Amino acid sequence: MDSFDFIVVGAGSAGSVLASRLTEDADITVALVEAGGPASDPAIADPLAWPRLQGTAIDWQYSTVPQAGTAGRVHAWPRGRVIGGSSAMNAMAHVRGAPADFDAWARDGCAGWGFADLFPYFLRSETWPLAPSPYHGRSGPVRLMTPSDPHPVARCFMAAAAELGLEPTGEHNGPRMAGPTLNTLAIVEGRRQSVADAYLTPALGRPNLTVLDRAVVVELLTVPGPRCTGVATKRGGKVRAIRAERAVILAAGTIGTPLILLRSGIGPAADLRKIGITVRLDLPGVGANLHDHLLSGGNVYRARRPVPVSKYQHSESLLYIERSAGAAPELTLACVAAPVVTEAFAAPPFGSAYTIMAGFGHPRSRGTLRLASADARAAPLIDPNYLAESHDREMFLEALDWAQAIGAARALDDWREGELLPGPGCTAAADRLAFLERAAYTHHHPVGTCRMGAGEAAVVGPDLALRGFEGLYVADASVVPRITTGPVNAAIVAIAERASDLFRGRKPLAPCHPAGN
Repeated sequence: MDSFDFIVVGAGSAGSVLASRLTEDADITVALVEAGGPASDPAIADPLAWPRLQGTAIDWQYSTVPQAGTAGRVHAWPRGRVIGGSSAMNAMAHVRGAPADFDAWARDGCAGWGFADLFPYFLRSETWPLAPSPYHGRSGPVRLMTPSDPHPVARCFMAAAAELGLEPTGEHNGPRMAGPTLNTLAIVEGRRQSVADAYLTPALGRPNLTVLDRAVVVELLTVPGPRCTGVATKRGGKVRAIRAERAVILAAGTIGTPLILLRSGIGPAADLRKIGITVRLDLPGVGANLHDHLLSGGNVYRARRPVPVSKYQHSESLLYIERSAGAAPELTLACVAAPVVTEAFAAPPFGSAYTIMAGFGHPRSRGTLRLASADARAAPLIDPNYLAESHDREMFLEALDWAQAIGAARALDDWREGELLPGPGCTAAADRLAFLERAAYTHHHPVGTCRMGAGEAAVVGPDLALRGFEGLYVADASVVPRITTGPVNAAIVAIAERASDLFRGRKPLAPCHPAGN
């Protein structure tokens, strides 16, 4: 049996960070196990090609069960099956989230994971082109940029938001998240920079790092105690056992990590017994607490003249709107220089229209991830329970109100020929909600299925150790107890950065806030 100090499962955002940071210590050996292969498809590097990556060979091609809250629709849930994970196929937006998001984690039993605790790891992870800045790092692996030549529709969108009284902000990751501004993007010299590009590629020559790609973890290896001693992987029909001397770290994401646990008999005992899986540990929180951001696709406008192709990744401005002073922004708008619709609507030709997408930041609806059967080839049962809570429906409607108000502002007069969706006749609340139910789709930010915290519902504690098991840890988006405002990838990188210090036995970086805050 091959033996390593640590086995990291998943070479996505979290796994790439962990493998890189752990192997900075020459005495630590790491096996990084990834179900996908290298990011060799040239479309991965093209920032404009990201929508076309969904449904390809690098996508796990998951889908939800029918959602009662979205007109019974089944939603595609793309997730990266490739080195780099979903950071190899996302829209490259780099948004940390609001400080209040992380402080809520700390208040809810996640000591050491407030904003001040994570802020030094945000700094350690990034290089900001306008540094020095008290809000940014200048020597980290993730190289960030903002568009130097923004799309003209994005410029007008930001002006329209200001026209409606929303004060512009310099950037989403600075002193104020809310307000119109340009996106911060992980694009370097015109090419996508995945987290694997940033962290893993520079570490590949280290003799203490072994990458096992195209290898699926079929089972966790355990001994009584209970203790995890390694993993069994399958590659090309051959099963291989790998031993972990110190720990197995699951970093396979919000879907992959709970699936590995459930198939290994760790999860809700009654559910596992129903499908014939031997229970190793009754842990009800595994697969629970699933939630995700929704966007509408969308508030679409016919343009007066051809809409130029974006020079970046189609969506160059995100807008966050506060509903109350001091709280995390609740509403989200995105300006897209293209028509964006779901399968429920006919899309106008590319170049003829633009979209103002609308969403909300803190859904209260919670769903589950479960196994359909003991057969690992069976698709999982993914139920995000979209729009089950009245709060979520109210926020979605309010976000649509803002989108249409901005879309009708004078600043967009030179581009707007007319509103195509939902259309000027869609004014009654019931009709608007019915539109949103058909227009809703994932913002690609699922979190929470191995929640960090205290109490019986938590799967891991603040040390990221699996409750009731030795030698087994989780460090990825699945541990997020409550979703952050905006895209979650930057937060996942920071979580993995801090986790790498914990796993190495290092004292975490001292908590701090930006200067003067």
